[in-house]
Amino acid sequence: MPIRVVIAEDEAIIRLDLKETLEEEGYLVVGETGRGDEAVELVKAHGPDIAILDIKMPGLDGLSAAREIAGERLAAVLILTAFSQRDLIEQARDAGALAYLVKPFQRSELIPALEVAIGRFREMKALHEQAQSLEDQLETRKIVDRAKGRLMDSHGLSEQEAFSFIQTTAMQERQTMKAISERVIADELVPPAS
Repeated sequence: MPIRVVIAEDEAIIRLDLKETLEEEGYLVVGETGRGDEAVELVKAHGPDIAILDIKMPGLDGLSAAREIAGERLAAVLILTAFSQRDLIEQARDAGALAYLVKPFQRSELIPALEVAIGRFREMKALHEQAQSLEDQLETRKIVDRAKGRLMDSHGLSEQEAFSFIQTTAMQERQTMKAISERVIADELVPPAS
């Protein structure tokens, strides 16, 4: 599948040139605008791989748009601007931009910058998902341990029996062990009297 791009550049000629260049290189431009606020909406609507943002735009400047797009992990962000001041570069970095390109740019600079930004974004997203998964696993483990403790204290089960009850019930009812454990903790589910 081609890499999907949203372009936000308030100068129509540059926007058109950028779109043409990207399409010649095999990218798919799914949205374009001259306004920062519309850029955020286009990214939310089309789910591109990358958003190319100018800094100076009406509605919402590129840095604010970048902050919103990057903050919600919606797409990689490449800042494309005529300004090369160090403080703007730092602001772009802090806003979540993964690449920064100064106009006028060459095609030979644009494509590598795009690819690096997309690669870094994918890595960051994978790391976030991995961290989220580990967090979910830890949360599940804590809840299962609490449920086991409740079964051991209230129903005299051994730790293995408590775990087995939770696991078997989860399989029989086609629910997660976390969901079953939450029901045990809320006293909505008790083991059958032996």
